[in-house]
Amino acid sequence: MPGRGLFFGMEFVKMHGLGNDFIVIHSEQDVPENAAELSVRLCDRHFGIGADGLVFILPSSRADAFMRIFNADGSESEQCGNAIRCVAKYLWDRAYVRSETLTVETKGAGVQPLSVETQDGKVVKVRVDMGEPIFRGRDIPIMREGERIINEIIETHGRTFQFTAVSMGNPHCVIEVEDTAQFDVAAWGSKLEQHAWFPRRTNVEFIRVISPERAVMRVWERGSGETLACGSGACAVLVASVMTGRMKRNATIDLPGGELFIEWDESNNHVYMTGQAQEVFEGRLGE
Repeated sequence: MPGRGLFFGMEFVKMHGLGNDFIVIHSEQDVPENAAELSVRLCDRHFGIGADGLVFILPSSRADAFMRIFNADGSESEQCGNAIRCVAKYLWDRAYVRSETLTVETKGAGVQPLSVETQDGKVVKVRVDMGEPIFRGRDIPIMREGERIINEIIETHGRTFQFTAVSMGNPHCVIEVEDTAQFDVAAWGSKLEQHAWFPRRTNVEFIRVISPERAVMRVWERGSGETLACGSGACAVLVASVMTGRMKRNATIDLPGGELFIEWDESNNHVYMTGQAQEVFEGRLGE
């Protein structure tokens, strides 16, 4: 934990979306200069609080709040579907927002509308407008030319994979495998994350399509490793699977931490994600 100083005594809330867990801080006007170092320290599961990422809820001139998220390795992510659901629950449960619709600004996707489902005065489910998927190679970004990168071959360490690239405000590499349960996500996810084709690294989803309405996925998250869930990744999986003709536009994605329902609306090209968010405990940073 950080020593006594600027962050000594700062309050935080531990939250998760389907097991993808975060340390949420809502007491700053801006992220601290040493946010990357702070994230590494606090996210350590042995010497810190333990989490996949550190989330700052900040003021926004365009939305109800501005979310910035730092991964466990200190790198900053442009977007996070599970974290934004946690932010919505935090704001509503603590009465910072009392409308069942709210907005959260992110670096990668701009202002994102959300709607909450409540029970006994608490948010139990959040539906997030994740915006339009991005396909053009240079905008994902990936060092490949083309308006869409679909079923392309990528090679790393002597093995080839067929992948589809999508950005949901952050980059994703979607790969279908025969058996997600037995697949070595850590070995190959870590290699693909760092592949030279991805100048900002990438999240990697290993999936198996069960039916047009359901797929199973495991994810290697850029900067955090394998996690129990990835909301933007689930959106990328649906979009990629629709583009390859394997799934319908409304489907359930099974992750190790639970289910997300994803919709890709043909009328406005927006992707919508619906899932749970939960609070675990409150705390205060010590020495």
